[in-house]
Amino acid sequence: MTQATSRTWLIRGAIAAAAVAGGLYLWSALRPAGLPEGIVSGNGRIEAVEIDIAAKTPGRIKEILANEGQMVRAGEVVARMDTETLGAQLAEARAQHAQALNSVRIAETQVHQRQSERASAQATVRQRAAELQAAKRRYARSETLAREGATPKQERDDNEAAVEGALASVEAAKAQLASQDAGVASARSQVIGARSSVDAARATIERIEADIRDSDLRAPRAGRIQFRVAQPGEVVGGGGRVMNLVDLTDVYMTFFVPATAAGRMGIGSEVRLVLDARPQNVIPARISFVSDVAQFTPKTVETASEREKLMFRVRARIDPELLRRHLEHVKTGLPGMAYVRIDPKTPWPDHLANVVKG
Repeated sequence: MTQATSRTWLIRGAIAAAAVAGGLYLWSALRPAGLPEGIVSGNGRIEAVEIDIAAKTPGRIKEILANEGQMVRAGEVVARMDTETLGAQLAEARAQHAQALNSVRIAETQVHQRQSERASAQATVRQRAAELQAAKRRYARSETLAREGATPKQERDDNEAAVEGALASVEAAKAQLASQDAGVASARSQVIGARSSVDAARATIERIEADIRDSDLRAPRAGRIQFRVAQPGEVVGGGGRVMNLVDLTDVYMTFFVPATAAGRMGIGSEVRLVLDARPQNVIPARISFVSDVAQFTPKTVETASEREKLMFRVRARIDPELLRRHLEHVKTGLPGMAYVRIDPKTPWPDHLANVVKG
């Protein structure tokens, strides 16, 4: 055997030994000594839902009222943004609103004025119509008298011309009435436009007032301020984070189990959590999530030995009521072990039977 061949076999042997060691470690992690067949375990860390408290609109941070590690209630103001610019915008919007209201009053006055002018035009039409009828009667009489020779033909011609003039006056008065009708319609349209401006100004005021209210940054949930991202005096953009809140009533541990175990557990399966920092306390939990996609998966899964490498992510959630009774002791990031009973008939071992209660 050549030296190169010998080195190759040594490398292969080292890889095989490492694989065996890894398998033994994984098996020992998942199946500690003393666990019955119906219980599997996995390593994990305590985690909790984290929420970023952020500014809705760009601006400068005026003050921060909550310190890191402080417990806050849902809805409590934890920081305030500077609202000087928003206050100026609000004053401008209110002035525009007042101006729009004044425009409505002016437009309504113009409507009344146009309606009065229209009424006057209607009276003029009636007057011109009456004058036309009188001119026609005079013309009819003069026509009869002219045929009988009782009146000069010139008078008849003058009366005929008066009829034509009266008729033209009637048409002019009707045209003026139509113009006044258009003026009334235009004035009413101006009223509608002015009222729309009032509505727009009112909506702008409501939007700015909402932005001012949102400048008081409130805790969306009860929890503990984990850390600050920004400090008073800093300028942040819209959606810029100011601090991070952790909800201590939504706590869970994420761990991994092999495919054979994942297939036998479901949502609600019993779990016992034991933290490295407090091994004497057994915390009850239940499965709240089982991944439907395997991890650590080889590209091809064809043999039984390959399938044994499939791992599924599992999450065990602690009862929120239990957490509320022990908020002062809840810490995130603590490592520990999760024990899952995949066979309901299997009793818990003695060291996992007594769990923490309220």
